[in-house]
Amino acid sequence: MKAAWYERNGAAREVLTVGELDNPVPQEGEVCVQVKASGVNPSDVKGRSSRPPMAARITPHSDGAGVITSVGRGVPESRIGERVWLWNGQWKRAGGTAAEYIALPAEQAVDLPDNTSFDEGACLGIPALTALRALTIDGTVLGKTVLVTGGAGAVGAYAIQFARLLGAARVVTTVSSDAKAQIAKGLGADDVINYRNEDVVARVKALTNGRGVDRIVEVDAAANAALYPAALARDGMGAIYGAGKPQVQFDFLPMIQSGAAIRFFIVYELSPAARAETVSALNGYLKTGALNHNVAEHFSLEHIVEAHEAVESGRLTGNAVVTL
Repeated sequence: MKAAWYERNGAAREVLTVGELDNPVPQEGEVCVQVKASGVNPSDVKGRSSRPPMAARITPHSDGAGVITSVGRGVPESRIGERVWLWNGQWKRAGGTAAEYIALPAEQAVDLPDNTSFDEGACLGIPALTALRALTIDGTVLGKTVLVTGGAGAVGAYAIQFARLLGAARVVTTVSSDAKAQIAKGLGADDVINYRNEDVVARVKALTNGRGVDRIVEVDAAANAALYPAALARDGMGAIYGAGKPQVQFDFLPMIQSGAAIRFFIVYELSPAARAETVSALNGYLKTGALNHNVAEHFSLEHIVEAHEAVESGRLTGNAVVTL
């Protein structure tokens, strides 16, 4: 099969190779999927550039979508031919979705509704599941005010939509440009704050009559922690899935006085119960056609280097997808 891989860390142009590898064979409890589209996420880029490879050869990417072509022992043969989307393809494994075929545990291949394309399916494993979990962890956002940081990004775009679908009374988001503001508005944000030229806390206070927001869906806790004491309402919560630095510092006194809560989570390590609940809810939304999927750019497997560089540079507004 045709695949991409790297054998050491480094810049995409220095370490990524495209060539031929043996087709994987599904083991007990596994399925083999012909990959039609592979999602490229920031964590894939970070893994290639800085995390030491866990095996001699790594085929990158955790997200993808395709068709089941064979099954291992214990998996019903009726699954052959099923359209699926994939999660945790390369998490703690050497073989990811940047290949024509992948073998992985059967539960990590989820039914892909007919109204959802393979390209869209490749955006679900990390971005959509992260957004949905951030809005359902520790209670509902029904009737509440939500702040989504980075609302035009891959996770943020889904978070705006899920906040609306889950009944949030008001959805506020931050962006870095007028073009991104238009995208966020189009996805359902009530209010958009350009953090490059506006005081985020002042705008949040003005929009909420001084109260603050009930939940923050957080892309970069290290950059935004200083906003929390004033931006969170009493008993509000920050659902944090990312940080640009290893340490995050909050001011203790105002946070404890307001009863603020912080929940950290990473979508790769959801508990089985949380995973099942979130996957089921996401597929329910897919079946009704409730979501818009922001695929920013397509790349062929031969141009996987350019895909990694595009994600690494931050120039894309939306998801990068490698098609196979």
